[in-house]
Amino acid sequence: MNFENIEFNKDNIVIKNAKDFNIKQTFECGQCFRWKKVGESYIGVAFNRVIEVEQKEDDVIIYNSNEEDFNNIWRKYFDLNRDYTSIKEKLSKDELLKKAVDFGYGIRLLNQDPFELVISFIISARNSIPVISKTINKISEKWGDAIEYKGERYYTFPTVEQLKEATEEDIRSTGASFRSRYIYDTVQKIYNCNVGNEEFKLYNLENIKKLSDDECHEELQNFSGVGAKVADCIMLFSMEKYSAFPVDVWVKRAMQHFYLAPDVSLNKIRVFAREKFGELSGFAQQYLFYYARENSIKID
Repeated sequence: MNFENIEFNKDNIVIKNAKDFNIKQTFECGQCFRWKKVGESYIGVAFNRVIEVEQKEDDVIIYNSNEEDFNNIWRKYFDLNRDYTSIKEKLSKDELLKKAVDFGYGIRLLNQDPFELVISFIISARNSIPVISKTINKISEKWGDAIEYKGERYYTFPTVEQLKEATEEDIRSTGASFRSRYIYDTVQKIYNCNVGNEEFKLYNLENIKKLSDDECHEELQNFSGVGAKVADCIMLFSMEKYSAFPVDVWVKRAMQHFYLAPDVSLNKIRVFAREKFGELSGFAQQYLFYYARENSIKID
């Protein structure tokens, strides 16, 4: 189902009967780093906005927004025009995958900002989610813009123009560690591309987004610190490339648990999954990741 029953109230927006949208599953399935659980709600920063999202039974409630922003930003951000019931029905024809789909029934793929995702997933390499979030927040506090909400101060993720003056040492002070030089190099490449420097024309994120899935995957790996898995994450979570299949430790365990032998390489897992799930590979990946991590799947 997609969502047409939306109530626009003075203090909130209510997405009615959102049975295919579970906010905990969506915000905790490894695709985003700027959503924090506060009481029964999640507060997040995206596209220079701070919003609070709460779930009451089958209704999802958004605070600190308006109808214009909902239609221009959040409808696409939360992928509300896509029929996830149909996707889950197709994937559930595989009896093994059906277990993961049923478990993560309310996961939705977020459509995030490509520049933020490039930097965020460079930071993610060989890193834990709490540390990734902490580093991203420090970068935002240092170079982003402040926004007040409920007496708290939040920060937007900086634009490439805001980050271009940051030195590698400045970036290292945020906890980015060895990834600092990758971030510095990537910012400089994207900035120089944006200002029309022909030497850096390969680093135009909007152009990369328009490429075929395989070409997009290849081009993203021209950025420092972006390998196959990070490229798949950027593609899937910000470039609408749904054949992408990022393979991390949890997805590897899930694929070994359900389908493959324990000694299969990461690349073979990726190829196998894309051949098996096709254009729905990215959706399958999220169900498998969430199922494996939440159930602490281990391989003997």
